[in-house]
Amino acid sequence: MGDSFPFYRPLTPKSLAQIDQAGRRILENVGIRVLNPAFLDRLGNAGADIDREKGTARFSGKCLNRHLGNAPSKFTLFSRDGKNDLRLGQGNIYFGGGGRAFRILDWGTRGYRRTMLRDVAHTATLVNHLEHIRFYIIACQAHDVGPEHYHLNDFYYSLNHTTKHVMGGVSNREGAEQVWKLASLIAGGEEQLRERPFVSVITNPISPLTIDSDTLEIMQFCAEHGIPLTCASAPIAGATAPVTLAGTLALMHAESLAGVVITQILAPGARILYGAVPTAMDLRTAELTMGSAEMGMMNAAAVQLAKHYRLPIYASAGLTEAKRPDIQAGVEKHFSSLTVAMTGADFIHLAAGMIDSANSITYEQYVIDNEIIGMTHRILRGIRVDSSTLGLEVIEKVGPGGNFIAEDHTVEHMEKELFYPRIAVRCNFDVWEEKGRPSMMSRAHEIAQQILDDHREGILDPDLVLVIKDNFSGIRKM
Repeated sequence: MGDSFPFYRPLTPKSLAQIDQAGRRILENVGIRVLNPAFLDRLGNAGADIDREKGTARFSGKCLNRHLGNAPSKFTLFSRDGKNDLRLGQGNIYFGGGGRAFRILDWGTRGYRRTMLRDVAHTATLVNHLEHIRFYIIACQAHDVGPEHYHLNDFYYSLNHTTKHVMGGVSNREGAEQVWKLASLIAGGEEQLRERPFVSVITNPISPLTIDSDTLEIMQFCAEHGIPLTCASAPIAGATAPVTLAGTLALMHAESLAGVVITQILAPGARILYGAVPTAMDLRTAELTMGSAEMGMMNAAAVQLAKHYRLPIYASAGLTEAKRPDIQAGVEKHFSSLTVAMTGADFIHLAAGMIDSANSITYEQYVIDNEIIGMTHRILRGIRVDSSTLGLEVIEKVGPGGNFIAEDHTVEHMEKELFYPRIAVRCNFDVWEEKGRPSMMSRAHEIAQQILDDHREGILDPDLVLVIKDNFSGIRKM
């Protein structure tokens, strides 16, 4: 990253302290409603103040500090081949997609259809071969799979089509256990998976200030079995949170800290990301606005709040309300991706492949977003200034009226200094006409189709696939 990184701070030190204090006050005076009496007992034994009539757990400042101190500030989400390990809490920024969309924009028909299991495999394949998208979040709902086998098939087809880290949501403890057993078999054993976890799990509180029983059981299972997770608060300004950005952030901060604290009570030292998905509502129409300027600003502020506690963050960016990969999509996606990245977010999800307020995906958008992310990283690197990049020797050599195209200095530095897009149109008008008037969308389609044509088969060892299918009868064909 550049020497001046991070570049953007939406909260002043005073504002950051005020929101942090407000979030802690919410946890101490209001608390979190816990929809499972057994977990209330666990939290009470760990120092929380329990109100059984209301079903809430409140956390004093002393209790918060004690358990937050057990949360790791650095850990790695591993890839299977070691080429895309995500080293969180070390100043790195990683972008990936998002999950559980339920429809896809189909290039052939130009219309939408329901997502199927093959779309999980295809999106995992695309991510595996798009260099700037560093992790895969299970992208969509497989409508052709029964709910009892959603998560088994989601993770199996993801792991069979990418070696990058795979993250996804599960509905209940049984789903988490399916994922753990499958990943343990692929890893070569439970301890091998615990040592190098290449899968992780998403959970969410219910805004405002509620955690249901299934979420708690998932958190407990993952924390105890070494599966990294996030408990990502997703309040909506004007709906499930105050309309003010500061109020939404205070509520989100309380919920996100509660997720970290509860996880540490269940398993001290468990790997968890501070989770943030704050959004807003267009109160003129009561429509969710995930591509809004306010969402980018709030997620950037969430990075500051997480870093205040030295916690890696699962943040959100790169979203749009657009129904096609169009100008609106480009505007909304790029500014929020850059805004959140410029605050130093570790792990930015929802930034690849998604349109339509995260309800839809399109293969072409993965390729376009890969380019957006590449440009974002180039901006974050800043301008390197040293004796070599200043180029005084080559300037003296070329002198007035010369050119630098064929100079060794140009060849030496051209790859590192300049970002070369794959799909942006960079040719003069006549050449563009001769090439059939290509666009970013047409080029993105060609690249996506080429990747899918070249990588139709799974990447897991065939013998391992047979073992997996012998052990998991719920895995079905695409």
